[in-house]
Amino acid sequence: MDGAAALRGIRMAGGWLLDFALPPRCPGCGEITTAVDLFCGECWGSLDFLNEGCERCGLGLKPGEAGRCQSCEQTDGPLCRIRAAVGYGEVSRSIAMRLKYGRKIALAKTMGGMMQRPLHALDPDAILVPVPLHRWRLWGRGFNQSVLIARALGRPMDCDLLRRIRSTPRLKGLSPAERRRTVDRAIALRPDADVKGRSFILVDDVITTGATAEACARTLRRAGAAHVDLIAFARVLR
Repeated sequence: MDGAAALRGIRMAGGWLLDFALPPRCPGCGEITTAVDLFCGECWGSLDFLNEGCERCGLGLKPGEAGRCQSCEQTDGPLCRIRAAVGYGEVSRSIAMRLKYGRKIALAKTMGGMMQRPLHALDPDAILVPVPLHRWRLWGRGFNQSVLIARALGRPMDCDLLRRIRSTPRLKGLSPAERRRTVDRAIALRPDADVKGRSFILVDDVITTGATAEACARTLRRAGAAHVDLIAFARVLR
């Protein structure tokens, strides 16, 4: 047996031992499965996959609506298109929380894989830009989950194009207007950045109201960005 064949044998044996000690598990509930990133039937069936709808917000259209929903026809925010892989529910919440607070870093790859379908609807030449964390939160957590997800999407990215220069309180419980005031001027562009005429896709784990992403988009648009979209793993539906 030559050296290369021996090395392959050692790697294969090591893989068997690792699979025995740490078998692949369902990303939703942790039940043992037959392959990495494979969901159990119950978790997979409970996921609410979001289909194409309104050309701007991506949500379903009502009877009589075409192209854009009534809400998007009446408002023209800084985000050109908004897309998410799944609705925010028990399973998607578990995945997002275990990545963010449980330090289950491998789940970023799972989330990125599920985001490929809605990502294909967005500009293939746009640069991915993770929604930034303030340095205090970054130090406490040790990582920005949006950066990990953006890396898993496999497209060119600029992980520090945007910076969160002001720490803001949690937005839960605030009205849309209060959320916007809270995050306004909390986002800044990297001093040497040139975004004029370019297209970007903001990346986040969960869209709740979109206030933070809109603040990021406003910062880019004020600096001359031509097009700013948003993609996330899950979206809170109302």
